[in-house]
Amino acid sequence: MGQTKRLYEIQGLHCANCALKIERELNQLYYVQSAVVNSVTSKAILEVDEDTNREIIFDDVESISTRIEHGVRVKEIEKNVISKKNVKVQGNVKSINSNSNDNKVKETKVTYKDSHSDDHVHNHNHDNGEGFKRKQITKFIIGISLAVAGVLTKDMISLFLFIASYLVIGGDILFIAGKNIIKGQVFDENFLMSIATIGAFLIGEYPEAIGVMLFYQIGEFFQELAVNKSRNSISELMDIRPDHANLKLSDGDISSVSPEEVGVGDIIVVKPGEKIPLDGVVVRGDSQIDTSALTGESVPRVVKERAEVLAGSINKTSLIEVKITKEFSESTVSKILELVENASNKKAPTEKFITKFARYYTPIVVILAILLAFLPPLAMGEDLYTWLYRGLSFLVVSCPCALVISIPLSFFGGIGGASRSGVLVKGGNYLEALSKAEVVIFDKTGTLTEGSFEVTKITPYGFITEDMLMEYAAYAEIYSNHPIAKSIVESYKKISTKAIIDKSRIKSYEEIPGKGVKIYFGDRYIYAGNYKLMEELEIRYVKSNEVGTIIYVAVNNNFVGSLVISDRIKNTSPMAIAKLKELGIKKIVMLTGDNKTIAEYVAKVISVDDVRAELMPHEKVSEVEKIYNGLSKKGRLIFIGDGINDAPVLARADIGIAMGGIGSDAAIEASDVVIMTDDPEKISTSIKIARKTQKIVVQNIAFSLLIKAIVLVLTALGITNMWMAVFADVGVTIIAVLNAMRAMKMEE
Repeated sequence: MGQTKRLYEIQGLHCANCALKIERELNQLYYVQSAVVNSVTSKAILEVDEDTNREIIFDDVESISTRIEHGVRVKEIEKNVISKKNVKVQGNVKSINSNSNDNKVKETKVTYKDSHSDDHVHNHNHDNGEGFKRKQITKFIIGISLAVAGVLTKDMISLFLFIASYLVIGGDILFIAGKNIIKGQVFDENFLMSIATIGAFLIGEYPEAIGVMLFYQIGEFFQELAVNKSRNSISELMDIRPDHANLKLSDGDISSVSPEEVGVGDIIVVKPGEKIPLDGVVVRGDSQIDTSALTGESVPRVVKERAEVLAGSINKTSLIEVKITKEFSESTVSKILELVENASNKKAPTEKFITKFARYYTPIVVILAILLAFLPPLAMGEDLYTWLYRGLSFLVVSCPCALVISIPLSFFGGIGGASRSGVLVKGGNYLEALSKAEVVIFDKTGTLTEGSFEVTKITPYGFITEDMLMEYAAYAEIYSNHPIAKSIVESYKKISTKAIIDKSRIKSYEEIPGKGVKIYFGDRYIYAGNYKLMEELEIRYVKSNEVGTIIYVAVNNNFVGSLVISDRIKNTSPMAIAKLKELGIKKIVMLTGDNKTIAEYVAKVISVDDVRAELMPHEKVSEVEKIYNGLSKKGRLIFIGDGINDAPVLARADIGIAMGGIGSDAAIEASDVVIMTDDPEKISTSIKIARKTQKIVVQNIAFSLLIKAIVLVLTALGITNMWMAVFADVGVTIIAVLNAMRAMKMEE
């Protein structure tokens, strides 16, 4: 039975603890293989049996989500979802209406409530606008005024004012707690805070009960603002999706349409300052484009006619016309957004630990609170008031908010920040693994070198001329897609006087993996490849000692000459290696199928620690296995290649990184991390981001657990009070969220 993925947006899902509960229940459904709910993006990704009825899946997601966090709204989102409604389009392009049968978004009938008392596990609110802020501040002022009046008066009037103050400040908490109890949700923060403060009221601590509820509400208010600020910051970080496309119609008119409605071959107009909405080729005009949102490169790129441009780039200076080469769903910007969003589906080990921790933490603390409140008075005759107060304070610290909110936020912020630097990380697990990198292995061609080859020396043998040698080599390589083969064909066309290749003269063609090619041409066999091919065929040849890739050519088992193919080292490669060493990477290795002479030359220029040359693809995997033996227990191995020819090694490494993956489906599919440019310096950037993110995660875990542990111990000893307990809950959460936001910012 096959598997398929379903994506749902749970609008109004603001509570990280709720997200964990929804995720847990979704994973218990019989047809679900895995489910991940991301409170940062308010998305749920389900991997389900492909023959499961979609209505059943949707109804289950809706039922579970609305039961756990009342007032949310669920949408199923397809990959090619059309997000623009009522787009007016002229000419032969159809219009889109939100009521159309083509609308691919299914929506529940659950509506938003126009209030802020939604039945959340936390008192998180859907509206964080100015109206909400004014309402909350007004509530705080009235509540404080009533409490002050209660302090200044006596007897029943004082009690009445205290009760009124308490209800004004915390009435919504009591209401939500009551509704949750009816639904069977007891151990949520609203219920625990209600019990703690009502208990304080019952033992006569009126000002403290009001003060704790006020502090809690103010803390929740600032926590919500901080979380939403971080969500908005991440959204802005990922805001590379174009809003519209200026479609050029057959009559020459321009119509503003949704990017999804533009087809391959259509012409669009991109004005200065606009985002390029789809991938294409410039057919008119020249300009400068800003690709920083995709690649992290700050210097604008000059484009002219026939230049390729990518969706998400910004046109800076002049109007250009672009012929579309990919539909929006297949465009670069679409792939980037999908990749980053799907990254939440792959949780880091630390996130998985927090998920398990949160599941047991609250029940354990609640049980301890009950034991603390009643065991000493019952077993040892201690004062009930004293221990009841301590137990109530324990309840306030019983929610793991700081961890369940800040840890996913840190990883998602790190992934978002990396994407703005031109590094696409496919999951929090890979980001965490990157932070532990000890050994970095590079492929040579196209990674540390330019990968743009040219024939730099032609050495015919015997009575063969240079033209004849180039002709034999070009015919032999004409069907190969390898960059070296293409460079031979291009060189033949440039330097030969009769550079016309008649493919009909080739009777047969055979590639010999890792060695070369063999063709039957006219009435003879032609061989072109490395020295291994010559030795396998037992052909006597003249070995070349030139620095470069050597292609030997033979006709009917007779050696006829050799070609030297050169590839330039990238200008940034030496600095890339130096930066990795500065980061403390223990070993940097270069693997290549190229000859030993050129491999050692490149290794010397860029200062790698070790080089292993003349390797077949399967031999690269064997070499990686050997290198693994030198890793520490926690160390990780990174391999950087082109994402296509090195797929086996990318799969074997702890983290496979594909270079120059922009626009390459194969690279994105094969690797764990995609570097959007051809700059090897981005490897050190990705490790820096990963280490910074991991440092923030560790800081938040250590800080949150330490403060909670200290407050719990001090509370049990009677040294602290409810005020400190509220800080350990809400205050620590705010600090952890603000700290998590630093993961989005990368200092170069």
